[in-house]
Amino acid sequence: MILAPSILSADFARLAEQVAEAKAGGAGMVHVDVMDGHFVPNITLGPPIVKSLRKATDLPLDCHLMIENADRWVDAFVDAGAGWVSVHVEAVPHLERTVAHLKSRGAKAGVAINPATPLVALEEILPELDYVLVMSVNPGFGGQTFIPSTLDKIRRLRAQVQARGLHTRIEVDGGVDASNVARVVEAGAEIVVAGNAVFGQGDAAAAARRMLEAGR
Repeated sequence: MILAPSILSADFARLAEQVAEAKAGGAGMVHVDVMDGHFVPNITLGPPIVKSLRKATDLPLDCHLMIENADRWVDAFVDAGAGWVSVHVEAVPHLERTVAHLKSRGAKAGVAINPATPLVALEEILPELDYVLVMSVNPGFGGQTFIPSTLDKIRRLRAQVQARGLHTRIEVDGGVDASNVARVVEAGAEIVVAGNAVFGQGDAAAAARRMLEAGR
């Protein structure tokens, strides 16, 4: 299990400090939620924050683009320092082109899928992906409750990956905390995003350690 704390729940006045705390607790990536107020009902941050964050940590930056017209922005995020970039199957009409371009830029290319979107939407693109980001809440806000049916979705995706002999990794984002992370990992998640469960607990290092211990 790789823990990827989401800075959506961090104190931006102490962002570098909190990311360093999470790393000290064992976090292996930093998850950056990018929202545009159109594809999802919230607005967060853009490439300048990613560029600043890149200077503050050596952890891989995992940018989740919950935005329309993502093709216009992928280069800006890669240029800012994102090593992993995911776009939504529901928002990007030419996924193969977007994924191929991300790979040509040296980034890990991922596709995110919303809770109500069936896995069949990934059938053709799955072999090209470095990872799939399975949303276990409806995207747009932090602090939501994990949708239980996501566990079966993760299991079915893992079975597809294995049956096709692929190396696509599974990332899960939304409502994951110490109470359910073991079930999420057991279902097949390799990368777990946690926002409030890490940055909303007062001590990010201790919270990260609790998450990793609970996920073993």
